[in-house]
Amino acid sequence: MDDRHKMPPPCALTIIGERINDSIPSTHELYERGDLDGIVALARAQADGGAAYIDVNIGRRPPERMAELVRRIQPAVPCPLSIDSPDHATAQAGLAALPPDAPMPILNSISPLRTEMFGLYALRPFRPILLISENTRDGRAAPCRTAEETYAAARQLLAAAQRAGIPIRDCIFDPGIAPLATDTEGNLRRLMDTLRMLRDDPAFAGAHASVGLSNFTVMLPSKRADGTPVKAPLENAFLTRALPLGLDHIVGSVTRGYQTLPEGHPALLCLDNCLAADGYDTLLHVQDFYSA
Repeated sequence: MDDRHKMPPPCALTIIGERINDSIPSTHELYERGDLDGIVALARAQADGGAAYIDVNIGRRPPERMAELVRRIQPAVPCPLSIDSPDHATAQAGLAALPPDAPMPILNSISPLRTEMFGLYALRPFRPILLISENTRDGRAAPCRTAEETYAAARQLLAAAQRAGIPIRDCIFDPGIAPLATDTEGNLRRLMDTLRMLRDDPAFAGAHASVGLSNFTVMLPSKRADGTPVKAPLENAFLTRALPLGLDHIVGSVTRGYQTLPEGHPALLCLDNCLAADGYDTLLHVQDFYSA
């Protein structure tokens, strides 16, 4: 069975276009050549393809490059930008470079380790992506390994956002999505349980949830043993289970054709098996799916 068989309609998702990211080899080449026209063309293509936001990630380049790109990209597209950097100076440069009449951007991302970035809201209002997959433990940075730890980080960031004057309707919580190919620690289950906890807590009513969906299938082969493409079906399987839990944004591709899957689809069965498994049994279920 493939994604076209008895397929429900496309997902109702807000897509933050992922292509302008230095970690993507083809985009990295554009950065290395200084091909700003090529980067602007990527932005236009994603806007034309239905992206609600255009993510702009310059990697470790100086803040001036972020400002330059924002000044070039925003007038070229009708949709707002997502200024994507953990660096305070780079995020500030991107926000400051937006035209006065530009639509409200996203700032990706603020975590419990970078709460000083809330101060940028006074420079330019934004919708924050709040990264809740990390926190401090015993005074040191540490990943959140359970749903309870992830939920606690969300509560912490929600309070900080409210102190900064950010309405909950503008908050986007990102629990972090780990590659399925290496998930021996139950990260997928942690993510799903966190979404469920956020959905069920009235304090988060009106908030949004997002993940960087392409991270889910990195390091996996593109096809099964019979030649069937699998990355899109596995991503769609994730969406099928995550959308009812409140996921409504993704950093992803406008060309992927995200859709929910019918019950009984092999990719959905694989995902359900992974959610029920522990340790290396998760990887065995993925291996079985590929060899079928």
